[in-house]
Amino acid sequence: MYLKKVEGPRAVTLPDGSIMTRADLPPKDTRRWVASRKAAVVKAVRSGLVTEKEAREMYALSEDELEEWMRAVKEHGEAALKATTLQRYRQP
Repeated sequence: MYLKKVEGPRAVTLPDGSIMTRADLPPKDTRRWVASRKAAVVKAVRSGLVTEKEAREMYALSEDELEEWMRAVKEHGEAALKATTLQRYRQP
């Protein structure tokens, strides 16, 4: 079995006791960002599985976009990442 050499940890334990690995992240070519995929990226960054810079490069995200996802989860939970409820949580 061959393991690709990567910087940083291969797996981390989340606060709820579950384990998240790099295999749990969305594919690098993701174009349709549903709330669960956004949440996975935010969890990975917060837990230290990937850095913010690495996540932005991996998914071609802008700095503002990733920061907005992280702020929304911090302030309102993962439900704030849903496109249908985004207007409710967005500040004017």
